[in-house]
Amino acid sequence: MKYTVVLEPSDEGYAVSVPGLPGCHSQGATEEEAMANIAEAVSDYLAVVRELTQGKLIREIEIAA
Repeated sequence: MKYTVVLEPSDEGYAVSVPGLPGCHSQGATEEEAMANIAEAVSDYLAVVRELTQGKLIREIEIAA
């Protein structure tokens, strides 16, 4: 899957967030480290979503951009 991320320079290097996943943020000393960290954060975020929705009625929709 691909997610849009927002990178912002910070005092510690880079802050990075995923606008499509509220609360999904990370950081890194370099852009490469920030990107690796946000990839892990997205994976953890999605694991929690799967856990919280387990046993619920789930459907997918497609939205035209």
